[in-house]
Amino acid sequence: MKTLLLYPRFPKTFWSYDEFMKLAGLKAFIPPLGILTVAALLPADWEIRFYDRNVNQETEADWQWCDIVILSAMLAQKQDFLALIQKAVRLGKKVAVGGPYPTSVPEAALQAGANYLILDEGEITVPQFLEAIAQNQEQGIFRALEKPDVTTSPIPRFDLLKRDEYLMMAIQFSRGCPFQCEFCDIINLYGRKPRTKEPSQTLAELQTLYDLGWRGSVLIVDDNFIGNTRNVKRLLRELIPWMQERHYPFTFLTEASVNLAEDSELLELMNKAGFYAVFLGIETPDQDSLQVTRKFQNTRNPLLEACRTINQAGLLIYAGFIIGFDGERAGAGERIQAFVEQTSIPQPMLGVLQALPNTALWQRLKQEQRLLEGFGGLEVGDQNSLMNFVPTRPMAEIAKEYVEAIWTMYEPRNYLRRCFQQCLNITPNPQLQQTMYFPPGKGLRLLAQLLWRQGWLRREIRWQFWQQLWVILRTKPQFLNMYLGLCAAGEHFWEYRVLARERITEQLGFDPLTMPNFVEQPLVAM
Repeated sequence: MKTLLLYPRFPKTFWSYDEFMKLAGLKAFIPPLGILTVAALLPADWEIRFYDRNVNQETEADWQWCDIVILSAMLAQKQDFLALIQKAVRLGKKVAVGGPYPTSVPEAALQAGANYLILDEGEITVPQFLEAIAQNQEQGIFRALEKPDVTTSPIPRFDLLKRDEYLMMAIQFSRGCPFQCEFCDIINLYGRKPRTKEPSQTLAELQTLYDLGWRGSVLIVDDNFIGNTRNVKRLLRELIPWMQERHYPFTFLTEASVNLAEDSELLELMNKAGFYAVFLGIETPDQDSLQVTRKFQNTRNPLLEACRTINQAGLLIYAGFIIGFDGERAGAGERIQAFVEQTSIPQPMLGVLQALPNTALWQRLKQEQRLLEGFGGLEVGDQNSLMNFVPTRPMAEIAKEYVEAIWTMYEPRNYLRRCFQQCLNITPNPQLQQTMYFPPGKGLRLLAQLLWRQGWLRREIRWQFWQQLWVILRTKPQFLNMYLGLCAAGEHFWEYRVLARERITEQLGFDPLTMPNFVEQPLVAM
């Protein structure tokens, strides 16, 4: 079977780092781990051509060559994903789809003309699809009634990648999360019982990357890396000597719940294994909203103290925040801004609350008849969209607070100050000579572009940039790469805040920053 594997393009999103990628001469943040795992599950005698369309695009000759097209997509890739299905149909090619977006909203892929829906987790449903192909079935929807044992998952086909076009590589250790946050679709997709690979599996994946010549950052894409603390510690205890023997060829970052701060042993193991950063789902400093959304793990200890503990353990903090919870008091955006200033989190990902399909929030709002058609993240696929339900306070008020917070937090001087202060807050990791890693050619290009843009062209931050750079060089030189990388990312976020304001203005029908008071306005359908 001649198989064309395609990963759709992303629009500009919070995590796309578009301008940063241009500065560094890179194409994409991380590779698509899911479709690379699917590639490893396909029969050895199938011919495969793979394209991550964010890095390089397939040719018309590839379309003519193939027997079948296989796509995987997240919600943000909706537009290109559906267009690729429709192109395959026009060309008379069979098309199979999978990934988080079609798993959550299969109707869209079916309406676009997909023949095969390989939903849920591929370790179970890819074999079902292959059996259907063997039996010459023209279509099928393949679902899993149970969660697969991820210890049977193959090593992703990293060899298919143009690795030097990515900022970092990616692996997965676990799936699922033990918590019950009402808005989260991870527990719907992957369950509340975290399933982990064996340490030997993860080391084999890292060895594969090592043998392919990768040196640099590796994102562990787990939605909650510490969901199964016992098995995470098993992994880390084996990862530490593996890294030491190879003189720390990688640095790691991942996503974890805030209760990471409660486990000093786990923090120490992550430090010794070469972790330099963690993304935390903080959501809001408002305790009432955390209770409403069932994020109880964030209420056990003060969030400010948790962030300090994690910084002191040697980890840079990225974090997610949400505005628009039921019962939320006015001024939530200002309280999030204040928290971000107190913790100096450089890149707070602030989004308006979305009711994602089949989540507990979706089910509750559906029962309450509060869901809206034509609004929200399902339409635009990013955090900068209005909620897709009727909130408990005026939507215009929420939109104004959201845009004001994004506009203020990503004002260039504010952003650079947090980058600088975060680097000062972090206790140096003696295991790592440098934290963020850039290949020499890319790193020199990025440095030259950054010094020109922020050290000269941007007059409003020129002296701030040089003063802060001098302090970092003098007091924390091991954080130089981290500081420069964070500064360079600002070039993306300074464009993104304009985009966020434009998108909200388009959805509201007026610019929320120019709204004189919180009068509820009629909404404009997208």
